[in-house]
Amino acid sequence: MDRERDLPRLRAVRGRVVGHPHHHLPSFGRGMTEKTRVTNTIRALRFANDEMTQAELARRIGVTRQTINAIEGGKYSPSLEMAFQIAEVFGKPIDAVFHYRVDQELGSSSS
Repeated sequence: MDRERDLPRLRAVRGRVVGHPHHHLPSFGRGMTEKTRVTNTIRALRFANDEMTQAELARRIGVTRQTINAIEGGKYSPSLEMAFQIAEVFGKPIDAVFHYRVDQELGSSSS
């Protein structure tokens, strides 16, 4: 019996699993090209610390250079643990490295 042959062929396409009509992947509400609301000062901190490269920072926290590049560019928000690791490399509190941008429409309004 070939078990792999009997399995349905499923693939993810834009939040839906193609091949099975009742399964969906979670939708995250924003496209991959949109920037996150989390901003950071990693680039400035790298240059202030002997012009540390993205590769060196990545090595020190155990991720790829591409991950650091995506975080710096606001294309990816790090996990809380990774954010703490990055802050620790620079000897800074996490709120000196990362900031959360609140859109005007999401902010509370006072009457």
